Amino acid sequence: ALCLCVFHQLWLLPVLDTVKVSPLIEKVSDHKDFKKLLRTRTNVLVLYTKTATSGDSHLKLLSDVAQTVKGQGTIAWVNCGDSEGRKLCKKVKVDPSSKRGGIFVDSMVAFLKDPSGPPLWEENPEAKDVIHIETEKDFRKLLKKEERPILMMFYAPCESLFYLPDNSCFFSPLLCCFKVLAGMNVHPAEFDGLKQEYNVKGYPTFCYFEKGKFLHHYENYGATAKDIADWMKNPQPPQPKTPEVPWSETDSPVFHLTDESFDSFLEEHPAALVMFYAPWCGHCKKMKPEYDDAAEILNKGTDSPGVLAAVDATVHKAVGDRFKISGFPTVKYFEKGEEKYTLPQLRSKDKIIEFLHNPQAPPPPEQSWEDKPSSVSHLGSEDFREALKKKKHALVMFYAPWCPHCKNAVPHFTTAADLFKEDRKIVYAAVDCTKGQNHELCKQEGVEGYPTFNYYNYGKFVERYNGDRGEVGFTGFMRSLRGRDQEKVVKRKEEL
Repeated sequence: ALCLCVFHQLWLLPVLDTVKVSPLIEKVSDHKDFKKLLRTRTNVLVLYTKTATSGDSHLKLLSDVAQTVKGQGTIAWVNCGDSEGRKLCKKVKVDPSSKRGGIFVDSMVAFLKDPSGPPLWEENPEAKDVIHIETEKDFRKLLKKEERPILMMFYAPCESLFYLPDNSCFFSPLLCCFKVLAGMNVHPAEFDGLKQEYNVKGYPTFCYFEKGKFLHHYENYGATAKDIADWMKNPQPPQPKTPEVPWSETDSPVFHLTDESFDSFLEEHPAALVMFYAPWCGHCKKMKPEYDDAAEILNKGTDSPGVLAAVDATVHKAVGDRFKISGFPTVKYFEKGEEKYTLPQLRSKDKIIEFLHNPQAPPPPEQSWEDKPSSVSHLGSEDFREALKKKKHALVMFYAPWCPHCKNAVPHFTTAADLFKEDRKIVYAAVDCTKGQNHELCKQEGVEGYPTFNYYNYGKFVERYNGDRGEVGFTGFMRSLRGRDQEKVVKRKEEL
């Protein structure tokens, strides 16, 4: 198995008090044991110390890190001061006599969860002019004591945030003398009250304060650092959004139908494609220009094989209900007034025109994950808790069939399940959150986005899995758990 091994020589001067080492930190001195650790664990961080006490400060900090990354990373400790440890340090060519700078729990946790990921925003040197807030208490303290205006960015850790950390003061050297830019990760549930207070419904959300009082959201303005810096010179309330003109009121060549006109239109046009849509639907917005371009040809041609029409199913609900429209966009082909095909594959101008020139039944729908044979256990609200109670280790993937990130994870998750199918104490399970009553179950299990991976021990939630979504990550996580089980068994035998 592939194992990512990370070696950091972390070092501080000796301290007087001996720190009790967390049982989650693996103390290693034998070279064979060391190699086994690297072979069986995913994301291993090793602390090498010169003596038994010289790394006490780091051991105390790493105990907190080990607790947080439990199941996703492993902390190991090698004391190069004892006879066995000295041999190991020499063998792996480590010199613990060098001294390094400070380390922090958050950065170590983030690093172990994703060693190849970007650094924490607060540790980015280009974000040095941004005040990083960690607790609600610190946030309230900043509002109370800071006399300068504050622009606070409430965010969740994700790569889309990184347009801001390029130093905003670059665009206005005097800006940071008179204003304060601050950031706070409010994604954890402990900040739900704060999010509600300041109407944080998405990330990032910017709030502007003067003398401790909230005045405006920075909303509907530009998203570059220069835009923000310019706005801070003269803060204004959110710009009103320009109301979107309904598609049916534009100069669209598509025939726009209503509940009243639908049937008579189909009587007049023996071959018609109808797109059922919702104005807010992103996929519909993406498809509209293609549909318009195709209609420009098909609806105006004298020898056209068929016409294109559309129905806003959020307004004309009777037609939507009649044809059981449950998702958008839905494209249906009607021949002589009768529904003939539903065509999910038609999204581009060329495909639409090609179809109407030669109407054919669509290819059979792709088999759902649940219907494909695999070692993944597909659960629902009716059997979820009962099934998990019987398993010591359960990794559950909560997903939606349409979600691209879920589709990417499925083959890796399935492979991992197949590798552990003979182990009766382990299950890789999946819950389709869009199916039946599963939506409520997913909500109860804290699912806010797809996919979400939760780890359970005999039915009890233990932690959220945020590791690698490939085969290595899924299998490494379970191997780490089983490795600990085996070590406990060995320890019990030794005690006997």
